[in-house]
Amino acid sequence: MSAMSNKAAPSNENVNSNADFDAGPGTALILLHGGGPGVDARSNWATVRSRLSAAFHCVAPDLLGFGTHISAGEAADGRIQGPHAWARARARQILSVLDDHELERVHVLGNSAAGGAAALALMAEAPERVDRAVLMGGAGTGPLPRAIPFYDRPTRESMRATLSRLVADEEDHRDHLDDLSLLRLEQALRPGAEEAFRSMFTEAAEGPPPVDLTTIRTPVLALHGELDRVSPVAVSERLVEALPSGRLKVVPGAGHWIHVDRPDEFCTLVGEFLNA
Repeated sequence: MSAMSNKAAPSNENVNSNADFDAGPGTALILLHGGGPGVDARSNWATVRSRLSAAFHCVAPDLLGFGTHISAGEAADGRIQGPHAWARARARQILSVLDDHELERVHVLGNSAAGGAAALALMAEAPERVDRAVLMGGAGTGPLPRAIPFYDRPTRESMRATLSRLVADEEDHRDHLDDLSLLRLEQALRPGAEEAFRSMFTEAAEGPPPVDLTTIRTPVLALHGELDRVSPVAVSERLVEALPSGRLKVVPGAGHWIHVDRPDEFCTLVGEFLNA
């Protein structure tokens, strides 16, 4: 994998739009990672990246507030407050990525409350740029969590426990979770990471409204793990009911991380839908 150039993002968004990419065949696929503490694009998609890259030209940016963008522009100065504002700011970031890569029209794969919500905001703001989209785990359309994960007790043990909830059975992924907990602990404790993360789950009285799902005409496949312990299947059921061109596939035996629990089935479902 390589990194793209340091071309400045357009307008005054003050966002560095660098992203990892795999110059595979086929249509460009933008991989938008989830929103857990310490996440980044590379680790989020590690279990399926090579297979997706065999079929698509994959571009995987670290989203604002995570990875290489913890301290980028708006993410650092407190201007973004609340999940809807973060989703819209990330949609603008993704548009910068598309412009930097000279990609006029793409597929999007959005994971959970960060990537999924950003994908919805992107489709609402620039529908002409997205051909088809796959959204995972409810795409952040459910209620806000009752407590902020990890940061009330920021230890390796609490990070490991946070990650364990994302799979159906942690015993099936013990080594992967052990390794990932170390990486994500380090990234979650970087300066500014906690402040940015907490602001993502803060209700902002004067913030923007949620995306109007009924205006999104892009074909969307919502994937949801049958055994998801983070977001119930009902969240994705409500999502596809609101979307004019939405459909739902519940993946048996999978938790919130479908791409980790069922990577082969996940890639097959994504490929079949995007290539339809």
